[in-house]
Amino acid sequence: MKNLISTFAILALVPAAYADEMKHMEGMPMDHKSMKDMPKHQQQAAQTASATGTVKSVNVEKGTITISHGPVTELNWPAMVMGFAATPDQVAQVKEGDKVAFTFTSVGMNSRITSLDKQ
Repeated sequence: MKNLISTFAILALVPAAYADEMKHMEGMPMDHKSMKDMPKHQQQAAQTASATGTVKSVNVEKGTITISHGPVTELNWPAMVMGFAATPDQVAQVKEGDKVAFTFTSVGMNSRITSLDKQ
């Protein structure tokens, strides 16, 4: 019975903790479309960088390519797996498992592939 009460007490606190954490994200753009609607003084400058990696997934509907890439020294990024916006032609030219070299523009973690070459 004590375990059941403890479980319910913890579950009651989770929404409050989540709501508090989400307050830090209020007003932050979550996609490329919302960036263009931000006031100019709030927009970060787009940065261009290059990386190599392995395609983890391709989403034709969303126009994204998820890549496991090495460190990006230009942006001080460690190696990671992330999704990049891509053109329909770029999406069509790769599949899961392909090794790629690519350049991209980035505003924060919102990134768009500008060139893509299979290795």
